Amino acid sequence: MPRWLWILLAASLAALLWAASRDEAGPQALRDGATVRCVPPPGEFDIRQPLQTRSTREMPPFRLAGHDVTPLAGFAIEARVLAREDYRFDRNAALSPTDLALGWGRMAREEYYGPLDISQSGRWYFYRWGREGPPLPLDEIIASSANMHMIPADADVAAALARVRPGQTVRLRGWLVEARADDGWTWRSSLSRNDSGDGGCELVYVCALASY
Repeated sequence: MPRWLWILLAASLAALLWAASRDEAGPQALRDGATVRCVPPPGEFDIRQPLQTRSTREMPPFRLAGHDVTPLAGFAIEARVLAREDYRFDRNAALSPTDLALGWGRMAREEYYGPLDISQSGRWYFYRWGREGPPLPLDEIIASSANMHMIPADADVAAALARVRPGQTVRLRGWLVEARADDGWTWRSSLSRNDSGDGGCELVYVCALASY
């Protein structure tokens, strides 16, 4: 058999194994499934400001992928996707495979977020500006953008999340949650849009998501 054909076969086999490993390593939360159905909270979408509402009995605490998950508040948002980052190997990936950096208000407009150098790493969202300075007051950037950890409630939400790309607008509805593992490890959502730094990200159990 010609050497080039051996190389082609080996490359094809490697690609198949890589794809299989990606499927097998999908979010543990999807494989296990939640113990209750994700009930979307009510409320209107608004590109100017996310909507946060009180938790209700319609969405009680539940078990998911070895965690006790407690809904803290209802959440609905329409926002521009500033960046996305996928995770597979950190502990958080068992629940949340993807972070979306989202902007609303003036941070949803390219004329304002475009001049920023935006990136994500280690479950953080970073932005930098050049010598001309920030395009908006820093307090406004903090209050109208955030890095959000996405927990897809089902395979349909996971598929929709996989299609999201920077520059698109997303509409999502779900719950800000706290997740507590059996060993005591806790991951808790921020409940404010005005905070930043450690603890300033939203942890969102997503019932429904659409992008355009």
